[in-house]
Amino acid sequence: MKKILFPTFIALAIIVGILIGNFYAAKILKVCPFTQQTGNNKLSELLYLIDQAYVDTIDIDSLTDIAVTTLVSQLDPHSSYIPAKDLAAVNEQLEGSFSGIGVQFNIQNDTIFIVDVISGGPSEKAGILPDDRIISVNDSNFVGKTINNEKVMKTLRGIKGTTVKLGIARRTTAETLYFDIIRDDIPIKSVDVAYMITPQIGYILVNKFAANTYQEFLNALAQLKQANVSKLIVDLRGNSGGYMDAAINMINEFLPKDALIVYIEGKSYPKTPSYANGTGSFQGIKLAVLIDEFSGSASEIFAGAIQDNDRGTIIGRRSFGKGLVQQQFAFKDQSALRLTIARYHTPSGRCIQKPYTRGDSEDYEEDIWKRFMHGEFFSQDSIRQNDTIAYKTLGGRPVFGGGGIMPDIFVARDTTGITPYFNQLVNKNCMYKFALNYTEKHREQLSTYKDWKALEQYLLNQNLFPQIIAFGVQQGVKDSPQKIKSHDLITQQVNAYIIRNILHDDGFFPLLNKYDKTVKKAIEELNKTGK
Repeated sequence: MKKILFPTFIALAIIVGILIGNFYAAKILKVCPFTQQTGNNKLSELLYLIDQAYVDTIDIDSLTDIAVTTLVSQLDPHSSYIPAKDLAAVNEQLEGSFSGIGVQFNIQNDTIFIVDVISGGPSEKAGILPDDRIISVNDSNFVGKTINNEKVMKTLRGIKGTTVKLGIARRTTAETLYFDIIRDDIPIKSVDVAYMITPQIGYILVNKFAANTYQEFLNALAQLKQANVSKLIVDLRGNSGGYMDAAINMINEFLPKDALIVYIEGKSYPKTPSYANGTGSFQGIKLAVLIDEFSGSASEIFAGAIQDNDRGTIIGRRSFGKGLVQQQFAFKDQSALRLTIARYHTPSGRCIQKPYTRGDSEDYEEDIWKRFMHGEFFSQDSIRQNDTIAYKTLGGRPVFGGGGIMPDIFVARDTTGITPYFNQLVNKNCMYKFALNYTEKHREQLSTYKDWKALEQYLLNQNLFPQIIAFGVQQGVKDSPQKIKSHDLITQQVNAYIIRNILHDDGFFPLLNKYDKTVKKAIEELNKTGK
């Protein structure tokens, strides 16, 4: 959602954006017009011949996975085959929970460092604390260079009701502490934060559209309503999408009865419109929606419906451009196929899917990089938009399809303070590590602050900047005169990490938003007189 460094991280960002776009494949509406059929064909005959007649023994299941993956890759960029071993992990993010012990962790010096303990979760109930270090699991050492995120998650997660025994090293105790933790369902939040950013304006940050997102969104709206919210910012930056019905239900809160939200249409899928039912509780609130180049799929449905109905102001940068709808088909071996079956269209009729060539995923994946190189993130005039076909919003404003949602108000990417020196600190993860170490040493004092503004002022008074630079040197980042230009950005990010360690997301995001130019623009726009 926040600054993404270029060009250092652009390749990673593109890959993550595309994977997440596929990962959060859109959930089709209730009725499925398709049934799976199997029968003899050349592919099945080929696999049979290899299995029966090939000179060596072949793992036919593995070969089948390769064949199916290759076949699906010749379709569109968002159709995907999910092997059985990956399906549970792929699905759990959108199902809203997983079974585990309920901690947030980071691997530091080949050891699992507990960054936070989920409130009400199994680990908190057992007595695990932030800053604890896991050194053994089920009486076996669990430290060293072989420890990685995947191995940790595979070990700590498990079937609900099963027990895992952890050996814990705690700074205040010389001996190893042992805890038996019973795994339970751990919720996965899709609404990161909701708070009053000004006395009149509420702010909600949505990171994905999952099974539980609509209910979380309703809870957030109710919380803001209690605070007498009269204007609202919905932040969808970095949100690559998810379940379409979650987006439709959320949009329904803002639109009048019979307003068109979206319609779906494909070769074998009849045109299916979705309309607002008129029960929304926030139909009159002044609204701004924030998007960027990594807002895709359901995020674009949301932004497109608000824009085409002239219901609010879209602010930020052109969205990703994913207008394809996937449906998941299960196979008997517990693998699955997410197949594109239709395109979605905004109320004005535009399909915002950006162009692609079937079977050429490489060019598709480079689109964000090409936008960056062309200057689109920094100048609205650099945006290449297909204006050959114009559509009209409800109020008659022209809008265009063929490549994402174009915001009503463009806000360039903020590069203030980003230098090669700053990028080195980020690449070495220095600011995050410094914040962890500082929090561990000063948690007792930091925990006396219950308000992020007061805690930020305390941290500013500590003048941590020289310590951060010295820590960077220890981590292999040479001191540089460029640090002066990056001073404010480095300080802001370290303070945000420290505050997150103490006050969680309720402190982290408000501090970041304090300095966020897109958020500031949204507040300015909402404070203008008139609708």
